[in-house]
Amino acid sequence: MVNLKKSNFLSHHFVLFLTFIFFISCVEKKVYVNKIEGKQIAITNTIPEVSEVDNFIRPYREKIDKDMNEVLAYASETLEKSKGEWQTTIGNLQADITLASANRIFKVRENKTVDVCLLNHGGIRSMISKGNVTTRTAFELMPFENSLVIVALKGEQIMEMVDYIIKEKKPHPLAGLTFVIDKNNVAKNIWINGSPVDVEQIYYIATNDYLYNGGDSMNFFKKGTAIYDLDYKLRNIWIDYFKEVDTIPVIKDLRIKKEN
Repeated sequence: MVNLKKSNFLSHHFVLFLTFIFFISCVEKKVYVNKIEGKQIAITNTIPEVSEVDNFIRPYREKIDKDMNEVLAYASETLEKSKGEWQTTIGNLQADITLASANRIFKVRENKTVDVCLLNHGGIRSMISKGNVTTRTAFELMPFENSLVIVALKGEQIMEMVDYIIKEKKPHPLAGLTFVIDKNNVAKNIWINGSPVDVEQIYYIATNDYLYNGGDSMNFFKKGTAIYDLDYKLRNIWIDYFKEVDTIPVIKDLRIKKEN
């Protein structure tokens, strides 16, 4: 009888031991990534084409190429952003057409007028070459998904904008605002729509969402008293403009003048 009790005791503990071992083995182990390796595989013409893939995408590629190569207008000369200290012909054109487009929409939606357009020089990613202007031209000019916004700024921020332009010394696309830089590198004769800037007045500025959010350090936009998203891609402004005109104008008027 004693041996039987002892045997039962040992069996009971053995079962508990096996249960414990089984429980431990079933606990989920945490796995950590401690190393990631990779290599660059260059896509070149040495990689053979896969006919099945090419046949599948060909109809889509041909449709896109047809749309992109549609001639919309004509440029009598090349417009580019590299020629000009304070303004360029392509920058003037972009600012003017953006201001006009913004005004049409803003007048209908808010019954207000847009006073100024300021965009960024770096946002123009290509040129308008002399000759036919296509849909592809617009995509090359503006490959980003930036949208047109209107920011309400007090005249005080307009002065900050002018100081920013002088400090940056880049031909940012500008329309509606003019000023003169004197020999001391200080702005004077700062005018909007033919009148001197009033530091207390509210002005409506057309720009893009990237700049409104602090892009290119245009932080004065963050001080705006109101923001209006017009849900209009800057690229589409180019496309719609090209469709409206026959020949692209060359706009050479000076919005910023520098005294000698």
